[in-house]
Amino acid sequence: MNNSPYLHKAASVQSVMLRVLLALLPGIAAYVWFFGAAILLQIALASLTAFAAEAVVLKLRGKPLRPFLTDGSALVTAWLIALSFPPLAPWWLIVLATAIAMVVAKHLYGGLGQNPFNPAMVAFALMIIAYPQHLSQWPSLPAVVQMDFAAQWAMIFNLPPTQTLDALTMATPLDALRTALHNAESKTTIASAWANYPAAGHLADRGREWVAAGYLAGGVWLMQQRIITWHLPIAFIATLGLAAGTAHLINPAEFAAPLFHLFSGGAMLAAFFIITDPVSAATTPYGKLIFAAGVAFITWIIRCFGAYPDGIAFAVLLMNMCVPLIDMATQPRVFGHKK
Repeated sequence: MNNSPYLHKAASVQSVMLRVLLALLPGIAAYVWFFGAAILLQIALASLTAFAAEAVVLKLRGKPLRPFLTDGSALVTAWLIALSFPPLAPWWLIVLATAIAMVVAKHLYGGLGQNPFNPAMVAFALMIIAYPQHLSQWPSLPAVVQMDFAAQWAMIFNLPPTQTLDALTMATPLDALRTALHNAESKTTIASAWANYPAAGHLADRGREWVAAGYLAGGVWLMQQRIITWHLPIAFIATLGLAAGTAHLINPAEFAAPLFHLFSGGAMLAAFFIITDPVSAATTPYGKLIFAAGVAFITWIIRCFGAYPDGIAFAVLLMNMCVPLIDMATQPRVFGHKK
């Protein structure tokens, strides 16, 4: 092209969603390596449910099926739901959560580009309130190593067990530390609680810290591909690290170090794949910084003082409510105007 204007062709929704799915693969690979292939079954269940629910709603709305079913947005939502839930959660929980995300959180507001709330986080928040027991049953790494895929299949579909295991599920490190520190009858510290945690790793939970590293690698690739900007993930990581680091310096016996918070729970998944949702997140440069910082700080507050071990879903939904005000207050200066 020799003559101006030099215009770039806008990326299609399909190409953007495909690259987001590709960026999730390193984290999924680490998940399969450490915890078995059950997560692949959950991803498949969520994907099929997302396609079916979206097809039904599109048919009822009189919309064409092919353009919307092939744009990849349903798959991204389904994968995020599956990756947010315990890999051995019952099959109906994944199906119900995905159907709610597609029908209520997405199409009830008008479909792709119209939803004010992140559909995956709406589904997670509803499920953890309605079925907290099922969402607290995370697999123990030593037990999962002994399980074959048939045993994991039986667990998900509530079939007769094919193996006898001493221990199958356990609390996440966030939940274990929170429970130990909030126990008024004991004088537990972070160090002692972590020393007694059976699946303690170098930075966080053994195995899941590598899953988080996989999400980090995929997220950096998304920034390199310019699918997402640096504002949201960097602001989230910096704020969560700053809040955790400040509290840890003041009272290291009761507050975990920054790296523990960053590599525990869904922090890395949220930083690069959840809060970067172009529809429900802030859109202005300064607005993105405020939005991500708010999500990170609320997450840290809930983790340390709340009733739930990981507050990312609630933090995202609370900040989703503030997006219109944030965008309105952070509009960039119009060219040619002083204000």
